[in-house]
Amino acid sequence: MKIAFICTGNTARSQMAEAYGKYFASLLRKHIECYSAGAKPAKEINPYVKEIMKEEGLDLSLARPKGLEEIPLKDMDLIITLCDSAKESCPYLPSAKVMHWSLPDPADLQGSPEEILTQLRKIRDEIKHRVEKLIREL
Repeated sequence: MKIAFICTGNTARSQMAEAYGKYFASLLRKHIECYSAGAKPAKEINPYVKEIMKEEGLDLSLARPKGLEEIPLKDMDLIITLCDSAKESCPYLPSAKVMHWSLPDPADLQGSPEEILTQLRKIRDEIKHRVEKLIREL
């Protein structure tokens, strides 16, 4: 089973989902390959995302945003879009099941660094919950 988590920039939500997908697939001993990519990949991962994932014991220091062409998209069994713009721009693949999780965009968060981190942790925890449930059910 191959899963792709798709967002626009591949800087936050899809990176977190990929990391949790790999973590839970390994923990539950399931043969599931997880990827993430962006329809329009940015230059770097959101530094706040790296920080809050490190709190979870997941290191994204070597991760980088990837474009759709950098993953084996045509081989995917399941594609999950994590933002509305990615849902609209995601290529149609008749062999893949497609799901959509509409989650807030971390790039839109405002406030002090601590307020942004608090809001981002809520998004992270929602992604963690959804990915764990998905991997357990597969």
